[in-house]
Amino acid sequence: MRGIVSLQAEGLPNFRHKKMITNTEKSDQTSDVSNGEAPVPLILASGSVSRRSLLNNAGVAFEVEAAHVDEDEIKLALRAEGASAAQTAETLAELKAQRVSRRYPGVLVIGADQMLDCNGVWFDKPEDLDHAAGHLTALRGKDHQLLSAVCVMRDGVRMWHHNELATLTMRDLSDTFIREYLEAAGDDVLSSVGAYQLEGLGIQLFARIKGDYFSILGLPLLPLLDFLRGHGVIAK
Repeated sequence: MRGIVSLQAEGLPNFRHKKMITNTEKSDQTSDVSNGEAPVPLILASGSVSRRSLLNNAGVAFEVEAAHVDEDEIKLALRAEGASAAQTAETLAELKAQRVSRRYPGVLVIGADQMLDCNGVWFDKPEDLDHAAGHLTALRGKDHQLLSAVCVMRDGVRMWHHNELATLTMRDLSDTFIREYLEAAGDDVLSSVGAYQLEGLGIQLFARIKGDYFSILGLPLLPLLDFLRGHGVIAK
């Protein structure tokens, strides 16, 4: 298994020496398309349909190139080193952006990741509907945290990042409800950590939600848009 040393070889700092933050780290470099400058090229280093839809709906022009990283291996390595779910989400977001950024000089590249933590147990995207049922059974009646991280890199160097924490309380779902929910939602839930999609039937799973809606869907959109305005990608 790749350890933390091989992660550092990718150019990412050791998480134990990083200051983890939940607000925005900004760069002083700015440009403005409202002054007639050409828009800065932008790539989303993610195959997520939800993230792509969020950016599209916000009117952002971008290209998509999914970053191919072994997320399971990286999570295991970081967990063994004592990383938190938030630290792991941030590291994965950076690694995805860095992989793509190195291939496109001068281009801004967005990397994002999301981790679900329930009392110290990390949940991944379910492999199939049986696994999805197991995830919902384990989460019902409990609070869990959804950690979302986004970063932007250029030429392999991180320019900005932002972390968000949401706390969601799942209802004490009956076995019948879980079965009928998964039958109605279908395989779409397999693309979502926790097997829910808040923008659809998944909203019925919850009793309370505290956190940013867009971040729960997979991307801290408002702070990202603010960064993009300041760097010439969209108009101020």
